[in-house]
This record gives sequence, structure tokens and C-alpha cells, in this order.
Amino acid sequence: MRGVAGRDLALIVLLGVFWGLNWPAVKVILGEIPPFTLRAIAFTVAAPVLAALALARGERLLPNRAEAPRLILAGLLSVFGFNVLTAFGQLVTETSKAAIIAFTMPLWAALLSAAVLSERITPARMVAIPLGLGGLALLVGGDMENFLHNPAGPLIMLGAALSWAAGTVALKSRRWSLGPLALTTWIVGVSAPPALFAALLLETPWALASPSPTVLLVLLYHLALPMVICYAAWVILLGRLPASVAAIGTLLIPVVGVLSSALLLGDPLTATKLGALALVIGSVALALIDPGRSRAGAASRAVPPPRS
Repeated sequence: MRGVAGRDLALIVLLGVFWGLNWPAVKVILGEIPPFTLRAIAFTVAAPVLAALALARGERLLPNRAEAPRLILAGLLSVFGFNVLTAFGQLVTETSKAAIIAFTMPLWAALLSAAVLSERITPARMVAIPLGLGGLALLVGGDMENFLHNPAGPLIMLGAALSWAAGTVALKSRRWSLGPLALTTWIVGVSAPPALFAALLLETPWALASPSPTVLLVLLYHLALPMVICYAAWVILLGRLPASVAAIGTLLIPVVGVLSSALLLGDPLTATKLGALALVIGSVALALIDPGRSRAGAASRAVPPPRS
């Protein structure tokens, strides 16, 4: 990362660590708080805090009327769909495996961008796509018997990756009048009502037992760092650096997610899983790195990376 200031490099590393640790954190929270309730809490808390940060940076909060339908679609796909599916996916599969599958999102985004936005698939991405698919095949094939008997977890996580990819394409399909923090406020904010409605309808949160002190502390971490501070730091980085440089920091997320899940949750760290992780990271690196992307373009299309 030649030419990157020390403070920006530190932010890139911190983002990878905090978003990576969010995978086992969410798994711990789900032990006492059901998925829709967790996401309703997170979206409802994060949106007004992000709005306050956007106003503090002088960003306008109200979008143009013509932007509203696509903004709602982008939020429901990239935030609501991804986060809800990753929560349900972690209930039925290992967190480390879930993180690897979810992180294939840039591959599907590249394919969808080519189909919907007519973006050229570069030679690097032509290599990245089969490399990533090979990682998925290795991950599933290494435990084929379990997959055949219980395919729900991997399929839900694949759905999460596809949902986030479709939301990313919706965000990339136009230039928005809003600044990056205001845009993030909206895609998080529009996800709060359906999560709250689903929680009230399906999970009766008022009848849940009070979370333990441990879960409350982990929930505080989830709200303060991954949902708010990391988002704010990410969009600030995109204002300083080309997206291709900032995106390299996202390669830390599945590494930290897999290793921390092994250490904190006891997920087995098998050779098959490590091989699949290496293939997916390699494919994502090829899919993300685009030397032709400008600093201005990076800032105008700020899209947060995958997280749990």
C-alpha cells in the first residue's frame, strides 16, 4: 500500500479487525436475541447515529424524490437482506464457514454488474470468478455428506452474498445526490421498519428474557463499532483513498472472522476450510483491485464492504 498515510493504513487494519470480530460477536448475541430482533435493534440505533455524523460533516440528509425507489431497493437488498440472512445462516452453520461464503459477494457483484450495468469483465475478474467458485466447491465438497443432509446454512449464506451483491449493483447504478454518510444512513434506516415489523410479528421480543451481561456487552460492541464507527471510518477512507486501495482492507475480514471464530467459538480450523479461505481471498483480491478507479469515483459510490 505504497503512498497510503499511516493513519489511513491504521484505519484499514482496524476495519478488517473490528468487522472480522463481528462474526463471532453476532453468533454470541444470537444465543439470546433472535435474528429479526437483533437486526431491528441494530438498524434502529445505527441510523440516527449515522444521521448525526452525516449532519456533523455537513452532508444533506434528504434525497431527491426520484432517488427514493432505488434507494429503498438498495437498502433492502444490501443491508436488510444481507444482515437478516447472515443472522439466520449463522444459526444453522459454523460462523467461520458462513464468513467465507458471505465474502464471495464481490464475485456475484462483478457478474451482476456485467449483466445489468454493462461493465466489462476484466481479465483479472475472469480469473477471480472460477477461483472463488473453486473455494466454494472446496468448502462444500470437504463436507459433502453434511451438506446433503443439511444444506440450509450454506444456501442461506449464498443467498446473503447474492442479496448484498444485488444491493451493491443498485447503489452503483447511479450517482447519488447524497454524501456517503447520508447515503449509508438511508440504506440502514429503510431496513429498520421491516426488521422491526418482523420481530414484533414473529419473535415477540417483549416476552424475551433479559440478555445476560456478556451478551449486552457484545451487543454494545456490535452497535458501537461494526454498525456505526466502522461505517463512518469506511466512508471517510473512501473520501481520502481510491476504493481499490481501501477495499484491500476488507480482505482482512474473513481472515479475522475465521480465526476469531476458531478461538472464541471453537469452530474447527480444518485444512479444507483454510484452503477455501485462501481461494476466496485470492479471488476477491482480483475482483476488487481496479487501478483505473479514481479517487472521486470511489467517494461518490461509497459502498460498505461485507460484514455480519
